[in-house]
Amino acid sequence: MKLKTMLMGAAASMALAPGAMAERGSDGEANIIMWQAPSTMNMFLSSGTKDIIASSMVLEPLAGFQPDGTLFPELAQEIPSLENGGISEDLTSITWKLKEGLKWSDGTPVTSADLVFTAEYCMHPEGGCAQLAKYEGVESVEAIDDLTVKVNFTEPRPDPFAAFVGGQSPIIQKAQFEKCLGAAAPTCTEENFNPIGTGPFRVVSFKTNDVIEFEANPEYRDPEKPAFAKLTMKGGGDAAAAARAVLETGEFDYAWNTQLAPDVIEGMEAQGKGKVQAAFGSLVERLMVNLTDPSSSLPEGERSTLNNPHPFLSDPAVRQALSMAIDRELLNEIGYGSTGKATCNLVPAPEAWASPNTDCMTQDIEGAKKLLDDAGWVPGAGGVREKDGMRLSILYQSSVNAVRQDFQSLIKQWWSEIGVETELKTIDASVFFGSDAGSPDTLQKFYADIEMYANNFEGNNPEPYLAKFTCDKAPGPDNQWQGENIVRFCDEEYDKLVAELGKTVDQDERGKLGQKLNEMLTKDSHAIIPLVYRGTASAVSNALGGVQLNAWDTELWNVQDWYRVKE
Repeated sequence: MKLKTMLMGAAASMALAPGAMAERGSDGEANIIMWQAPSTMNMFLSSGTKDIIASSMVLEPLAGFQPDGTLFPELAQEIPSLENGGISEDLTSITWKLKEGLKWSDGTPVTSADLVFTAEYCMHPEGGCAQLAKYEGVESVEAIDDLTVKVNFTEPRPDPFAAFVGGQSPIIQKAQFEKCLGAAAPTCTEENFNPIGTGPFRVVSFKTNDVIEFEANPEYRDPEKPAFAKLTMKGGGDAAAAARAVLETGEFDYAWNTQLAPDVIEGMEAQGKGKVQAAFGSLVERLMVNLTDPSSSLPEGERSTLNNPHPFLSDPAVRQALSMAIDRELLNEIGYGSTGKATCNLVPAPEAWASPNTDCMTQDIEGAKKLLDDAGWVPGAGGVREKDGMRLSILYQSSVNAVRQDFQSLIKQWWSEIGVETELKTIDASVFFGSDAGSPDTLQKFYADIEMYANNFEGNNPEPYLAKFTCDKAPGPDNQWQGENIVRFCDEEYDKLVAELGKTVDQDERGKLGQKLNEMLTKDSHAIIPLVYRGTASAVSNALGGVQLNAWDTELWNVQDWYRVKE
């Protein structure tokens, strides 16, 4: 199956949209299958894509990103600019105006107080906000009047579109969440499962890691939308079963993240019930290297924290050797085909930000062996390398997924060839990408040496994404294990460069700084080992119209425009 074919399918679906919608709720019910089941409806408490997508149907930002990466107003009257006075001439503030008449789904008005509160909620030092990088450089948020807020920055901000922008940075209702600040945030079960929002749908019932029932929001600002009166989001299973439920049985209208081998998708599409749509944004499948000690011999609260460096992955030679042993081209061939490409970059786009580094593209087993030899890691019992009594024995975890398990098996074999022993662990995706601070198996807790997954950033500004890896954002017990710096990378020079990027205006210079930050995480330190630059792909029934896949925002960004295709 060719990417061009999938994109043509997306275009055809979009072409049906004009005039297709009649009135709110007129098309009955739609069914979505998320094989990685959502575990919360509050994306501020989860970095899992599944949770962000589910939440985005209820919680909205001031502005979002269209499929081409450009901004469009959602709750805002317009996009602020220098020309309309919304961005100050010295670039130290941005002023937003809410649309008039906006209401929360409980019928109360949306005001600037909700935005001020949202900033307070996410920026609280004990709250563990999973989207804190969106507020990088924000000094304060102040209400000018009921419909106007001003975001003030600590330094001139050349790209001020992060806080309140994109599906990962929505607004929450002050009246509902005001008792959920700081350490209390994860304890507010009712609020986190049933948020009051402004989006096209509202939650009727939420069963964590299982099913969510939605209904059309009666207060939604467009009286003709959404076309569906009800929407059910079912979780569980795997990618193959989800794709089959749309493409073969027709039981569901939409299956998120059909992460399957190309030949498998082609066989399913041959049934004629639907197509897989794909779009490239910034999604990179990668290995995350734990730079801290996850050993169970440490007391709880000390495992995988900055206080305890990893006993052997702290050695840059070991990390580099692990990367050198991998054949990325083969991984892409078996896993993604035309919907992926091998990469050495964590940030593959926009082009100005993508490093020209291609050092990792050629597998070099012998070079990896020599690197370990020179670093003093010599073969011991069973061929496993050791040094000072420490064996290179790795616990490598990922979510349950056929493609990821294929990757794990191949990578384990390659690592064995250079003398690294590897134990594979698979975790149910709903748990791995979940938000339960008490679970030992979340990607944030990272009680393993290596873990593999993919995520992306919104829009065409990677700055907030790169800002996730500053020292202060490492997960730990003090932030409910919701920090964004999963690898626990901590480098003063990196932090300084992030600060410099935040006040750099020239676009060429911003791109160069972005490339340097990307290389510090990948080429220089191998704290992150990129594998494949993936297209976002999901299965869409032929009976569902209006779907426009968006790799630069949350995938269900235009669910209000979906409708039932009439036969």
